[in-house]
Amino acid sequence: MKLSEFKAALSQMNELTFLQANGTAIPAHFHITEAAYNTKHFIDCGGVERTENNISFQLWTANDFDHRLLPSKLLQIIDIYERKINAEDLEIEVEYQAETIGKYALMLKDGHFVFVPKYTDCLAQDACGIPQEKLNKPMAELKTTNTCTPGGGCC
Repeated sequence: MKLSEFKAALSQMNELTFLQANGTAIPAHFHITEAAYNTKHFIDCGGVERTENNISFQLWTANDFDHRLLPSKLLQIIDIYERKINAEDLEIEVEYQAETIGKYALMLKDGHFVFVPKYTDCLAQDACGIPQEKLNKPMAELKTTNTCTPGGGCC
């Protein structure tokens, strides 16, 4: 979800709810402890130079059970972010502490922001020699030219 989509959704909300991918709600007393413009400048394993930019929001929960972040207040935080750091309309990444810091994309579903898991991948599979996925076929469907027979010495 891009920042413009996020802001448009926030402007239509009275309450702010984030759900983990499994449907579990982030406690309502969460804080957004940072809004960041991130640049990742790297070389993939095939030697190709790459740059990725995104906006990240770090969500954190503490023992401040009376705290509630309203959509209007988050829009104010985003306004400050856009004026001071960056006004690009980039994809949003959310950081949230579970067993370790998780990084998620966002989607809007039924009026709630839902964490979408992100996965690692090889960006240069053709250069690394990673084979294409093979189709799983039942052994009976495989045609072979060399058959193994008892006593034939092939097994």
